[in-house]
Amino acid sequence: MYGAILGDIIGSRFEFDRGGKTKDFELITREDSWTDDSVMTVAIAEALMSLDKDAPTAEIEAACVESMQKWGNRYPFAGYGMRFGGWLGASNPQPYGSFGNGSAMRVSAAGWLYDTVGRTREVARATANVTHNHPEGLKGAECTATVVFLARTGASLEEIMAYVDREFAYDYSETLDEMRTRHNHDESCMDALPKALRSFFDGTSYEDVVRNAVSLGGDTDTLAAIAGAMGEAFFGVPDDLKRRCMELIESDMADVVKKFTVAVKNK
Repeated sequence: MYGAILGDIIGSRFEFDRGGKTKDFELITREDSWTDDSVMTVAIAEALMSLDKDAPTAEIEAACVESMQKWGNRYPFAGYGMRFGGWLGASNPQPYGSFGNGSAMRVSAAGWLYDTVGRTREVARATANVTHNHPEGLKGAECTATVVFLARTGASLEEIMAYVDREFAYDYSETLDEMRTRHNHDESCMDALPKALRSFFDGTSYEDVVRNAVSLGGDTDTLAAIAGAMGEAFFGVPDDLKRRCMELIESDMADVVKKFTVAVKNK
């Protein structure tokens, strides 16, 4: 969870091309803050921790809806998209066919809590299906959680690449420089996942992965949240950055992060 939340925080001040598309920037400043990406990452983590590991899909979806609405309405000005904001306020919220990158940025907890890649994918799909039930929205969530699972269970970069290529078929063959050159602000899973994957696969540390993602411009907080989740699972997050994360988020969010850390350690 630290990886996604820190990625969101670090990327927040550069969204909409405010960062010059460079890796050379002060990592965390007073301008940085959490956004909806962190709120929903916390919401999904809390929902999944409330369930048995073998909970059926319907229970997972119901828990996610309840938690996302609770947290979204607790922090209503975190930067939600228009359709998702309406979903948060609905008395009977329904999925709306989104293929936006929101399904991928909030799903990282699923990559840590389960014992097999198959179950990880099943749960990730359920977390997305309550809103982002377009095939690309579902795939983005599954891919992100799967990379987290494979990375934290010891798979090599080559093994992770091979699995992603076989199962998800994203084209991340462009270099980071090529991605910067053709850049446009795109909040779809189809754009975000190749960029996040390239940022992760080219990274040399957690921090380097996040810097890669931020340097691509556009939806930098979400790109860095997705790539940062992958980077944490493979490289780990330095303790000083974890402490900084806990200082920057709200106390109720920090409580969930603490509980999640214990849950992962005791699983």
